[in-house]
Amino acid sequence: MAESMERDMKRVLIVEDQADIRELIRMTLELEDYDIHEADSGDGGYASARQLQPDLMLLDVMMPGTMDGIEVCQKLKADATFKKIKIIILSAKGQEQDRHQGKQAGADGYLTKPFSPKQLLDVVSKHIG
Repeated sequence: MAESMERDMKRVLIVEDQADIRELIRMTLELEDYDIHEADSGDGGYASARQLQPDLMLLDVMMPGTMDGIEVCQKLKADATFKKIKIIILSAKGQEQDRHQGKQAGADGYLTKPFSPKQLLDVVSKHIG
């Protein structure tokens, strides 16, 4: 019973290498009813997404490891099994070309850092309710 109830909650995966930003995002989302998971690298985020199949990923662009956020997004969106995962790119890079690169990778949204808790909640609820 607990398993089915837990799955009714929308699952969100936060992929961000900076612990303070990850914590801020988690604390903001904990105000809502989300099942929150975290990863601190592109590689870890990709592995977690494949395992958890979250409803939504908040994905930083610039991270350590062999894959950055754009590559993680491209790989997940290219695989029919994971194509339904909503991916919101988080980046300090807010130029039009950066947003275009995110869209080309298959991202469903793009949020420029710094962002307010309200902006974060708005974009998450827009994509997964």
